[in-house]
Amino acid sequence: MSPLASPMKKALTYMEEIGQLTKLHDPQDAWLPITESRSGNAYYAAFHTLSSGVGVQALLLPLAFITLGWIWGIISLSLIFMWQLHTLWLLIQLHESVPGMRNSRYLRLSMAAFGEKLGKILALFPTMYLSGGTCVTLIMIGGSTMKIFFQTVSNSDNNIIHMSAIGWYIVFTVSAILLAQLPNLNSIAGVSLIGSISAVTYCTLTWVISVVKERPEGASFEPVENKSDVARICSILNAIGMIAFAFRGHNLVLEIQGTMPSNLTNPSHVPMWKGVKFSYSIIALCLFPLAIGGYWAYGNLMPNGGILSALDKYHGEDTSKVILGITSLLVVVHCLTSFQIYAMPVFDNLEFRYTSNKKKPCPWWLRTGLRIFFGCLAFFISVAFPFLPSLAGLIGGIALPVTLAYPCLMWIIIKKPKTYTPSWFVNWSLGVLGLVLSVLLVFGAIWTIATQGMDVHFFKPQ
Repeated sequence: MSPLASPMKKALTYMEEIGQLTKLHDPQDAWLPITESRSGNAYYAAFHTLSSGVGVQALLLPLAFITLGWIWGIISLSLIFMWQLHTLWLLIQLHESVPGMRNSRYLRLSMAAFGEKLGKILALFPTMYLSGGTCVTLIMIGGSTMKIFFQTVSNSDNNIIHMSAIGWYIVFTVSAILLAQLPNLNSIAGVSLIGSISAVTYCTLTWVISVVKERPEGASFEPVENKSDVARICSILNAIGMIAFAFRGHNLVLEIQGTMPSNLTNPSHVPMWKGVKFSYSIIALCLFPLAIGGYWAYGNLMPNGGILSALDKYHGEDTSKVILGITSLLVVVHCLTSFQIYAMPVFDNLEFRYTSNKKKPCPWWLRTGLRIFFGCLAFFISVAFPFLPSLAGLIGGIALPVTLAYPCLMWIIIKKPKTYTPSWFVNWSLGVLGLVLSVLLVFGAIWTIATQGMDVHFFKPQ
C-alpha cells in the first residue's frame, strides 16, 4: 500500500520474467546424485529416456500376440502406447506444477498429490521395485547373455566358457559397479547414448533376421485354446500385462527432468518434452516391428523366452555366428548401461538418508561404498531368488499404476481441472481404468501361478 509498492511489484515481475528470481525449496538437492548437476538438455533427456524405455522386456511382446491375435494385439499395443505417452506428458507438466518448486522425484510428486503418508504407501514400493528389481533382472539377463556370447564366438575349451551362472553374474555385477562410480545422472549421459544405440540395434537385428529367415515348419496363427473361460481371461490379462510392462521408465521421467536447468522464461518441460517425443518415436519403431514381425515369423511356436530365444532356437544353425555374437554383445552392453540409470534413484535414496541426518553431502568414500553395497545386494538377490522373473506378471501388476493410473489422478488433484471438462473426464477415466487393470493383472498372475505352478529354487541360477 506504500508509494513504492507498485514500482517494486513491477521490478519483481520483470525479474521473474527474465528468469533471475528462483525459489530454492530444497538446498539438499545440490548434494544428491540426481539433482547435483542441472546442466541437462533435450539430448541428454532423449538418451536417458531411450535407454530406459527400450529393454529386453520388449522381446517378449510377440508372446502377447499368441493370446490376443493380430487384430487385438495391434489394437492393445497401440492403445497402451498412446495411454502411456499421455501420462508421460502429464508427469512432465507436473514436474513444476508450482513455479519455482520442482518435483524431481516420483515419490516427492506422489506425496505432494496424495499427502505424505498415503503418497509413500502408494509410490514407494512400486518405484523402488522398478529400480532395484530391474537391476536384479539385468544382472540375470546380462550374466546369462555374457555366457551365450562367449560360447558363440569361441570354439575352444577355455575354462572361462564353462563358468557357472553365478560366475557370470559376478563378472556382470563387477562391471556394473565399476561403471556406477560415475557421480550423477548427468554424468552418465554418454553411457545412456551407448545403451540407446545398443538397444535399437539389437532390437532391429532380431526382428529383421527373424523376418528374413524362412518361417519354421508348423508355425501358425491359430488362437491358443484354454481349458476354461477363467484360464482364457487370465491369459488375456497376462498378455495385456506383457504389453504394459514393455513401457517402463515412468519412474525415471521426473528424475531425468530434474537434471535440467529451469526458470520462468525457459521452463524445463519444454526441452524435456522435445527429448521424450524424439525418444518415443524411436521406441515405437523398435517395439511395433518386434511385436508384429516376431509373431509373423514364429507364430504360436514362440518360446517363453521371447523372440531372442526363438532366433537362437530356430535359426541358430543357419545364422552367422558373427551376427549372433554381435546381438548378444549388444544385449550385454545395454544391460550394463540400463543398470546405471535404474540404479540412480536407489543411490539417490541412500544418500538422502545420510544428507538428511548429517546436513552435508556424502564423502566420496561413502558414496563409493553405498554403490558397492547396492551392487552386492542386487547380486545376492539374483542368486538367491533366480525364479523372480516368473513373478514379473504379479509385481508388474502392482507397479502398473505408476505408469498408467497415478499420473492421471495426480493431475486431477494438483491441477484441479473443471468438472466434466474433457481433461477431467479423460484423466478420471484413465486413472480408474488403470487401477482396475492393475487389480485384474494381479488376480490373473496369482491364478496362473496357482493353476500352472512355479519352479521355485533358491541359490540355483540356471
